[in-house]
Amino acid sequence: MAPLVPHDAHRHLGVLPSYPFYGGPPVNPDVSARATVAELSRDLDAEGTELAVVMPNYGVPDPAPSFALNPLCLEAAAADERVRAGIWASPRPQDADGTAAALALAGEPGVRILKISFLLGGRASDPDCLPQLDRIFATAREHDLTVHVHTSPGGASDVDEVGHLVERYADDVRLHLVHLGGGMSGHIKLVGGRFFDWIDAGKQVYTDTSWAIGFAPRWLAAEIEKRGIGADRVLFASDEPWGDREGELARLVAACGDGELARAMLRGNAERLYG
Repeated sequence: MAPLVPHDAHRHLGVLPSYPFYGGPPVNPDVSARATVAELSRDLDAEGTELAVVMPNYGVPDPAPSFALNPLCLEAAAADERVRAGIWASPRPQDADGTAAALALAGEPGVRILKISFLLGGRASDPDCLPQLDRIFATAREHDLTVHVHTSPGGASDVDEVGHLVERYADDVRLHLVHLGGGMSGHIKLVGGRFFDWIDAGKQVYTDTSWAIGFAPRWLAAEIEKRGIGADRVLFASDEPWGDREGELARLVAACGDGELARAMLRGNAERLYG
């Protein structure tokens, strides 16, 4: 049987400026970042990818370059029928003007998600961020979009923090917790119960296994089989250029095999949400 070629539920487009991370020299660690739609399309050709959700690259501690890449993602969706666009928005109050301009693009053809992250500042539990979060999720609700939020252990991106978004908004807005918690503690918090508890409570919560530590996808697949829920809530994502598509795919295939669960995670769930 030929291997399933996955749909990609989360990858980035655009080149960021160099930055002196952690007190070192200015660097561009995302060496496979793509600057143009043509470069992205060549990657999709080489992979055989038939559906990809593409959002602005981010990572330097300045949201301006990411806001500036929103039009490029719209261009990609218009030029390549395989691409669905994600729009970068910010929960920080000081980014209100940029977020307003970004949310004005939510109804453009090809847009499927709004992407937020607390890596550049703000917290889900910060009252100062609440007005921006309310606007972002109201826009997602109005246009039937999914909100993607970065997760990683500790600080403002921890499951403890982003869980406030699930409780506050995920009754009627789809919320995709990127990276399955992003590391050991996040994986254990989600797979150990919260992810399934939220599904049982009727929350529209989704995740992917990009950046996941090796044990986590296996455990997630085992818990889905044991509990009988969650198979429709997990998607493949490469997170290119920050992730490693081949490695991410190998890890997820090893966890879910080649049966019904694999077909859902690798293709079916993305088709239902974004196709």
